[in-house]
Amino acid sequence: MDIFHQDGKKSGFNIIKGDATKGHGGFGAGLINLDNMSPIIVDVEAGTAEVDMGAMHARSDVERRIRFSANKEDLQGGGKPYWLVWVNTEITRDGPRYAGAAAAQMIINRAIKRGYKILADHVNKMDKALKGKVLLDEMDAGSKKVLRDFLISVAPDQWARANPELKKQLAEE
Repeated sequence: MDIFHQDGKKSGFNIIKGDATKGHGGFGAGLINLDNMSPIIVDVEAGTAEVDMGAMHARSDVERRIRFSANKEDLQGGGKPYWLVWVNTEITRDGPRYAGAAAAQMIINRAIKRGYKILADHVNKMDKALKGKVLLDEMDAGSKKVLRDFLISVAPDQWARANPELKKQLAEE
């Protein structure tokens, strides 16, 4: 018997908003809470960044009406690069701060409605960010600057208290 199908009842796997257990720690304890997670889409060519909550379910504006593959050859040599950056915040005694961040690559060829991404990589990166890890090494310097400037402009106080590793990986070179 697995934890998601107890007593023959199908309960499914849930990503919750808020504390569904209200602190009792019983059934449902330990489910994923994404209240403090924000998906940021960095458009590499345009040099822009924006929060798009649709990305939580692979339904961001840039992902809509695109058929994704884990094979870059399906793009037929074209495509526009994007980074989906999962940013997690946490509340500390001093106030909220940027805690974890991880970037996953996407390339989208809108002309043929095809895209490249590795879904498992996106999910793993979200998990790492949720756990306070910072994985931004794969990003190019220009995209890191766009992300840094965006995070600072959205919440300068959170940036001031940010995870030191995040500041290090987004430092100007």
